[in-house]
Amino acid sequence: MSRAALLSLVQWLSPAFPTGAFAYSHGLEQVIADGAVADAPSLERWLRAVLEHGAGWQDAVLLAQALRAGADMDALDALARALQPSAERLSESCDQGVALARTVAAMTGRALPARPLPVALGEAAAPLGLPPGDVIALYLHGFAGNLVTIAIRHVPLGQTEGQGVLARLGGLIERLAEAAARAEAEEIGTAVLAADLAAMRHETMDVRIFRT
Repeated sequence: MSRAALLSLVQWLSPAFPTGAFAYSHGLEQVIADGAVADAPSLERWLRAVLEHGAGWQDAVLLAQALRAGADMDALDALARALQPSAERLSESCDQGVALARTVAAMTGRALPARPLPVALGEAAAPLGLPPGDVIALYLHGFAGNLVTIAIRHVPLGQTEGQGVLARLGGLIERLAEAAARAEAEEIGTAVLAADLAAMRHETMDVRIFRT
């Protein structure tokens, strides 16, 4: 593994990279307002469900497909858009993907089209030559870390409690990354209706901080 390539990926997935991830709660703002996530255990249960049965698994498989040689990026782009369960979630994925592709393109001089986030990242990261499982694991960790940060501020949780939740998710993230790296697109499937409905209800939330 090239250390330079790994550092590039870490930079692209860091909170400092201008994808605007901080502006998206993935419906968590609505779930917190409903009282369904009110402490560390309930946050951990919600995140585990989203990672294993929701957008975590879905994006992991899309990213794995985009990392493969000869991948049909236009087909994956269309599939990623079609899989989004609500207008906000479509915006969340596409807007972050646009920002990531635009910034990486400006830094590297490569032509990177605007695509949903997991496909945009796969297209950008494929030339790095990193093991797909590692790329997927870092992507999922960044996704979960952003949501933990939101919960720390808005549940609220203590910093140590929040970081404890993220640490306990490590084993699940590793397993999902390895499974997704071997999976085919036909294995995408989600079953997190409560989270999807929360994202839909967030669209009409009277007072909100996050875009989703």
